[in-house]
Amino acid sequence: MAQQFRLRFDGARAVQGLRAAEARGLLLGAEHVLGKANDRVPLDEGFLQSTGTASVDEGDMTAMVSFDGPYSVVQHERLDYRHAPGRTGKYLEGPLNESRAEVQALIAAQLRRALR
Repeated sequence: MAQQFRLRFDGARAVQGLRAAEARGLLLGAEHVLGKANDRVPLDEGFLQSTGTASVDEGDMTAMVSFDGPYSVVQHERLDYRHAPGRTGKYLEGPLNESRAEVQALIAAQLRRALR
């Protein structure tokens, strides 16, 4: 005996849910990278570290992690500066490159969650 069922698919709602999940995943990934960067950012009484932010532009689905101190770029790029143990230049670039797999997993988890 064959069973019948009806399926109503709301494609626009599905796309909206997936885009929201993508944005959540991107923000979680950006916050993850920011956390790793905060562990390496040069210490200067904590000012530079306090300027770190993570955000998402939902228009083009781009995540951003930045430090906005007046000398953040110089501290990031100058590898000849001395820092406290564990603190270094490239304090943002290193954690970003090292966290690719974790960031991808965070985004994928949010997308899977939205598809349930």
